[in-house]
Amino acid sequence: MGFQQGLSGLSAASQQLDVIGNNIANAGTVGFKSSQAQFSDVYANSLNGASANAIGIGVRVAGVEQQFTQGNVSTTSNPLDIAINGNGFFRMTTNGAVTYSRNGQFQLDKNGYIVNAQGSQLTGYAANTNGVLSTGSPVPININTADLAPNQTSTINAVMNFNSTLNVPGTVLPVTTPPVITPTAFDPTNATTYNSSTSTTVYDSLGNSHVVQTYYVKVDPITIPGAFIPPTLTKPSSAWTVYGTVDGSLFDNGNLAVPAVNGQLTKPIPPSTSIVPVPLATLGFSNLGALVGVYDATNPANWASASFSATSPNAFKMAVPIPYSSAVSPINSAIDIKFDFTSSTQYGSPYSVSTMKQDGFASGKLSSFNTGKDGTIVGSYTNGQTKVLGQVVLANFTDPNGLQSLGGNQWGETAASGQALVGSPAVGALGTLTSSATEDSNTDLTGDLVRMITAQRNYQANAQTIKTEDQVLQTLVNLR
Repeated sequence: MGFQQGLSGLSAASQQLDVIGNNIANAGTVGFKSSQAQFSDVYANSLNGASANAIGIGVRVAGVEQQFTQGNVSTTSNPLDIAINGNGFFRMTTNGAVTYSRNGQFQLDKNGYIVNAQGSQLTGYAANTNGVLSTGSPVPININTADLAPNQTSTINAVMNFNSTLNVPGTVLPVTTPPVITPTAFDPTNATTYNSSTSTTVYDSLGNSHVVQTYYVKVDPITIPGAFIPPTLTKPSSAWTVYGTVDGSLFDNGNLAVPAVNGQLTKPIPPSTSIVPVPLATLGFSNLGALVGVYDATNPANWASASFSATSPNAFKMAVPIPYSSAVSPINSAIDIKFDFTSSTQYGSPYSVSTMKQDGFASGKLSSFNTGKDGTIVGSYTNGQTKVLGQVVLANFTDPNGLQSLGGNQWGETAASGQALVGSPAVGALGTLTSSATEDSNTDLTGDLVRMITAQRNYQANAQTIKTEDQVLQTLVNLR
């Protein structure tokens, strides 16, 4: 027996206590990964080679291996906090130097970059002003807090059912050609001149809202000359003419006029009785109640004119100019709105509107943002719109245990870890993300306390080995 074994045992037990103590100290550190001391025995070298009867000379710490097991996920009130569920590390950069972390406690700096407590910037894929991601090399993620620009309405999608049992408003005449029914002149203020109506709000290029009211008048299909029906369409058995107003003003000759000054709408002038209402289009339905097409109500042969453009069998487009006062800088523009009635029907049931959607909106301020499971950061605006602001990426390694601990909950890439494999979360072996949450330390507090007691006993036992060796030597010294 020699002192070497006892000394090596004391050293190994002391290092194990250091590792356990570090685990316990970081039990509350977000994203911390606990470590475990690994031991190996030690034998003396011999010029004569190894011997089957060789006695070891002690123990040493062969390595300290980190345990990259998943920690518990805890929710927070910070929308920038992100927890990783599964494999992967956040890719951080500081002055061009790249590091990796599991700590998802983030905040915005004064320049709009997502950073951690050390000031390192979170990297990912940037999004342009339209919310389209630019994949490629990850860059520091910058949250654009500017107002969302308004979007001019371009399409109105309407899904309706027109009541087939309703009569045509008008006066019945003797059967002649053209029509056997003379419709009553449309008047938006007289509900007896139309069968049904609905409204929706649209937006111009400045984000000003306008209320478009559409009116539907059942007409005699005999007024639609068969010669004017394109061969690709079915001749309708019944039809409905569409009229419209905007902010209370009639569409006049296919145009929609809205007075405005300095971009602010003035009170619309009521439609003059001298203005003749011009229908926007006519919807044709088959005897089975299906929409078979739209055409120019003022000229059935006119399928593509200045004021009417058939964009598809069940849709048409109207040019809606919005004139501004000449007393200020004029911004004369036309709102080209496509009215799409695809999936509309005509059945023997009351008039109903299943869908009435348009794609325009006013400007809005960023009110909140959220990170999805795939790392996509989506901003929500006060106008009800959302937009992609960027995407967080994750990095994984062939051997995470080969990473170098840098402190500050960050690791560095080494030859042992292999090169970082960067990609979008939830793709391949990469984990998913949880917004407004963080990953707790994976320290097994109960287990480490038990291991600490064991390490303490090992230390005491090795100290006893040294004490015993000292007593043996003392006995030899006292021999006479």
